[in-house]
Amino acid sequence: MTGHGGRPGPGDGPLHDLRVVDLATVVAGPGCARYLGDFGADVIKVERPGSGDTTRAMGWTDPADDVTLWWKLAGRNKRTVELDLKDPADLDVARRLIATADVLVENFRPGTLERLGLDPVELLAANPKLVVTRVTGFGQDGPYAQRPGFATLAEAMSGFAAINGEPDGAPLLPPIALTDEVTGLAAAFATMVAVHSGVGQVVDVNLLESLFQFMGPLMSLWALRGELQPRLGSGIPYSVPRGTYRCADGRWVAISTSAESVAVRVLELVGLGDDPRFEGFAGRIAHRDEVDATVAAWCAARPLATVLAEFEAAQAAAAPVYTMAELAEDPHAVARGIVADVGGTPMQGLVARLSATPGRLRWAGRPLGADTEAVLAELDDAGGGRDLEPTDLEGTP
Repeated sequence: MTGHGGRPGPGDGPLHDLRVVDLATVVAGPGCARYLGDFGADVIKVERPGSGDTTRAMGWTDPADDVTLWWKLAGRNKRTVELDLKDPADLDVARRLIATADVLVENFRPGTLERLGLDPVELLAANPKLVVTRVTGFGQDGPYAQRPGFATLAEAMSGFAAINGEPDGAPLLPPIALTDEVTGLAAAFATMVAVHSGVGQVVDVNLLESLFQFMGPLMSLWALRGELQPRLGSGIPYSVPRGTYRCADGRWVAISTSAESVAVRVLELVGLGDDPRFEGFAGRIAHRDEVDATVAAWCAARPLATVLAEFEAAQAAAAPVYTMAELAEDPHAVARGIVADVGGTPMQGLVARLSATPGRLRWAGRPLGADTEAVLAELDDAGGGRDLEPTDLEGTP
């Protein structure tokens, strides 16, 4: 990684000498840049004048300032500048900015970056160590490359929806931006692999293939055995019991027996320990309905607190099914600080902890164009330095 002017940028983490230009919008591409910013990269978010990033107008707003919660998360640890890439003068500024960067993140449809006048071939010629991370729905080539890049399409085509839902119900899509978030992580990982290589290059990441990576051996199962995983609600084909069960007080508990030793303890607990029919994974799978019904009846006869206490005493795996309200108050979540306060907005903390070079949450998504003048001044500075310190930005989300 190359420093700029020999001084750290707004960050002070392990990626403090990395400059990232974020041209992406919505969740997946900006998520990639956010993860890099969380660990100190100087992320400069380029937004279209007037409206800015899509997440500025998406979903719920903070009652305190009417800023969307999506933007506060997606824009955190980023500086924001307004540039109209269709305006020749602003496009020239964008080129100059990218020439100072280590990473460019974009999520236009394939060919759009080239039509705008920011062809990666030319960008790499001007900045040979640049990593251009391109996030799309289906990749930079192939028959579907020009299709709209919505996560719903990836969730349908990856096999995820087909196995999600009740056996006699419809295939279900996730009720969160699952594929976008997964792709943001995949893109951040791939970007850092490319940066570590020291070779300027294009990183091609897409929604479909990112979620497909999370499908485990299901493609191998089909190709080698001709089998498809069925929809089993909260169950999975190779582990019984596994699912969510209603307790006597109306609350729900999630139970897993993916290890044989745990499965044995759970069966003992619910009164099936002496039955040889349920020995081993194969035995339990063959009697799935009976095992599940017994576990469900056992949970239904006890309040959640009792179920959890008895499972803990038996060293078996169970957890309460939480809402966000319950997770926020959980003693382990509180002790670990997994909910962080960023400029007065509670949100997820860092995705991982580094013992020697930790990341830091410095500010939530900032007002549109708040850093345009400062970034332009840096470009005009002969040294190309990054003189803006974190304290100049904090407190003004």
